[in-house]
Amino acid sequence: MEVIKYTYDKEADAIYVYLNDKPYSYTIELDDSRNIDYAKDDTPIGIELLYVSNGVNTMDLPNVMAVERVLEVLGREKIRILV
Repeated sequence: MEVIKYTYDKEADAIYVYLNDKPYSYTIELDDSRNIDYAKDDTPIGIELLYVSNGVNTMDLPNVMAVERVLEVLGREKIRILV
């Protein structure tokens, strides 16, 4: 299984999932708790999830399986996946 790089900040109640190492170009805000960072060639490079203690909506996220694996690593009792 692929190792997924992420950061979890309990104090900020946020997770950032790294998808690749391309340079950052812009961000698209899906809603008030989900942001996708993109490279210049429109490749998603990272996913910022905010207010994760309320649960995480994984619909419409790129690389959703990678995000859900990170959430499993952190423990579903801590962070719920909302569908």
